[in-house]
Amino acid sequence: MDAFQFSRATTVSQAVQSGSGSQTSQQGADVRFVAGGTTLIDLMKLRVERPRIVVDINGLPLDKVEPTPSGGLAVGALVRNADLAQHPTVKQSYTVLSEALLSGASPQLRNMATTGGNLLQRTRCVYFRDTAHACNKREPGTGCSAIDGHNRMLAILGTSAECIATNPSDMNVALTALEATIQIQGVKGPRSVPIHDFFLLPGSTPQRENVLEPGDLITGVTLPPPVPGTRSLYLKLRDRAAYEFALASAAIVIKAPGGRVEYARVALGGVGTRPWRSLEAEKALVGRPASPASFRHAAEMALKDAHPHSENGFKVELAKRCIVRALTTATV
Repeated sequence: MDAFQFSRATTVSQAVQSGSGSQTSQQGADVRFVAGGTTLIDLMKLRVERPRIVVDINGLPLDKVEPTPSGGLAVGALVRNADLAQHPTVKQSYTVLSEALLSGASPQLRNMATTGGNLLQRTRCVYFRDTAHACNKREPGTGCSAIDGHNRMLAILGTSAECIATNPSDMNVALTALEATIQIQGVKGPRSVPIHDFFLLPGSTPQRENVLEPGDLITGVTLPPPVPGTRSLYLKLRDRAAYEFALASAAIVIKAPGGRVEYARVALGGVGTRPWRSLEAEKALVGRPASPASFRHAAEMALKDAHPHSENGFKVELAKRCIVRALTTATV
């Protein structure tokens, strides 16, 4: 780990001002915010992250879960994953989010990890985390070792010639299905960004993973009011039952009164370079019977643009089966 300057912010504006000193893009910035530190500290030890300044934001008043005037839910950026997963409103009205959080990491990590930090969780690609190998995400222009290397865990949707790294978060998949909005405070003031617009595809700039600019601080996440009559579910398929990242996962929000689908949101994890919402699957479901044939057709549509590599071709069929199983379970 390299030497760095450490400070504590006591207000949001102070944190933003502290973070705005870097003129580089958000990824690879000289200034980093730290809360739980469950990702950042690991990457600093590996010298993947090498900030000159680390700003502790744990003292900021961003640790509340509160109802919004519209009937939704406002989640502060510093709410711990364990607390959010067990919040009564989340368990009852946003079940998919609670299930996703509880499927990730370990109890100890969930006690430390925060909502804002989870949104910024970085890939587990072995080449990104090993500075001895080329990685365009870590060092633009050096190449992607994963394309012809060990890529079993990596993405089959949203990839480019520059990067096939997978977004590792379970929470982000659930938030995508729930159509969450990210609240950001920056040097130019506050702004709200729909989660679908927050994460960026790798394209030719895989080092830039989201829309944050230097100094931007995530202050919270807003969930819309739950759609009456919907059920939600998170299904995660992995190599072992605990403390493992997804090979494929599905976050489902669905309404199917009388056996016909009226509303559907489908998001995938473990297979995309960002949390992957499948508009194609949703379109294939709405207005159709809640039947095995409809679910399989939706799954086929969700994976029609998949681009597997040497070791992860199995993910195509695995993700399809994950979608079908999740839809079936949510409509029983």
